[in-house]
Amino acid sequence: MNETPRILVTGANGAIGQAILRNASSQELIAAVRSPRAAEQIPDLSHVTVAQIDYGDSASLERAASGATAWIHLPGVLIEHPGSSYESANVETTKRAIEASRKSLVAKFVLVSAFGANAEHSNRFYKTKGMAEDQVRESGIPYTIIRAPLVLGPGTEGTRSLVRSASKPKTRLLGGGKGLQQPLDVDDLARACLNACDPEVAENQVLELAGPEVLSDRDLVQRAGKFLGQDVQVGSIPVAPMRFLLGLRTKLFGPGFSPDVLEVILADDQIDPMPAQNALGIQLTPLVETLKRSVNA
Repeated sequence: MNETPRILVTGANGAIGQAILRNASSQELIAAVRSPRAAEQIPDLSHVTVAQIDYGDSASLERAASGATAWIHLPGVLIEHPGSSYESANVETTKRAIEASRKSLVAKFVLVSAFGANAEHSNRFYKTKGMAEDQVRESGIPYTIIRAPLVLGPGTEGTRSLVRSASKPKTRLLGGGKGLQQPLDVDDLARACLNACDPEVAENQVLELAGPEVLSDRDLVQRAGKFLGQDVQVGSIPVAPMRFLLGLRTKLFGPGFSPDVLEVILADDQIDPMPAQNALGIQLTPLVETLKRSVNA
């Protein structure tokens, strides 16, 4: 690319967004955030400028995207709360971002999605992730969609949850921790997103990017525990009663930890990461290094 890439990152104050800001080298980045408080979380880096946006104000999005060559969109929540549904977080923000990308003549749109995304899925998390992907595919803008599993690294929700379980001598996991995880290092995801901003990299592809190792939730917690000086004993939380209680809780109290969230947490992740790694031009970080850096942070 002849011009210096100028990349807009929506959701820049989150853990993945901040990893993207840290890993940029030859790019200029625009960190788009929705509040002054979020803006304060953006690190002071010479290659980063901050723009405040409002998804209900298309002009603010277009101003932020002015001169941008690429847009990295990091939408979504796993656990809904009042004012932030799957539909608003996944679908509506993506729709607004695409509209602004068209008007601002952005050359490449990069969407971070999730394993299992499917607009026909009965699970609303997976369904809205799939709907967002469909909007990107149908936008007419060159794109790369990167589906990610559990993401570990400084500041990620996955790391916080893992440390909570691994820092105690005894913990209980859903189904005894038999589910399979393939954790992805947040910096690997960041580098993949930045590389995908090049129009010639993985154009119009949907890629599933995961870490280099598959292991059970139990093994993951116990391996993390060793870095924290804990020999963690893992007990079991029965899944069926939990699913019933969460369904009841959702009916009575609305958004929060729901059966949809439970299904996402229990889903097994097991893919060949090499096609995505090669297409995106990155080298995956060994899990031992990711765990060491995650728990120490």
